[in-house]
Amino acid sequence: MSNHQDPMQVESEKEKDLIARAQAGDRAAFAALVRAHQNEVYTLARRLVGDPHLASDVAQEAMIRAWRALPRFRGDARLSTWLHRITVNTAWTHKKKAKRHAGLPVDDYMELPAPVGADHPEFAGEIVELRGRLRQALDRLPDGQRQVVIMKDVYGWSHAEIAEAMDITVTAAKVRLHRARARLVKDLEEAS
Repeated sequence: MSNHQDPMQVESEKEKDLIARAQAGDRAAFAALVRAHQNEVYTLARRLVGDPHLASDVAQEAMIRAWRALPRFRGDARLSTWLHRITVNTAWTHKKKAKRHAGLPVDDYMELPAPVGADHPEFAGEIVELRGRLRQALDRLPDGQRQVVIMKDVYGWSHAEIAEAMDITVTAAKVRLHRARARLVKDLEEAS
């Protein structure tokens, strides 16, 4: 038998130790958790709100909320899932505030990967047009549906992870995703 430990197990144990220390008030341990998760929190915020400056504010506020709520973190879910849920809620709050004041500019909610053959000149115009139509269709979705689409189709989250992050049932997550995709298809067909 090998005495070698699984790197994921070691990382998980290290994170558990950091969480326990941070829950006890160790700011350095919390700073280490922030460093480990800040990129994924910002990326999720960026995709949810569209604007990079607002995403920075959302990510920062999400981490502040996480620090305040950390004593109540029970470890039932992974820390990253818990942070994603806080980020989704923070983004939602910021978007509601922004809509009340001035409205957010339509920006890209997600950066679409280039399809195979995208470097071919014949496809370049079509791809730019399709991305624009998709961004507009995503922007027309209600916030809850747009968030589910981004979590599932961009991040590849399971229905259970989406449900946990949004504090809804798995069935509700599936229904929102189905409705959102149907609406996107309809909008894209009408725009063509």
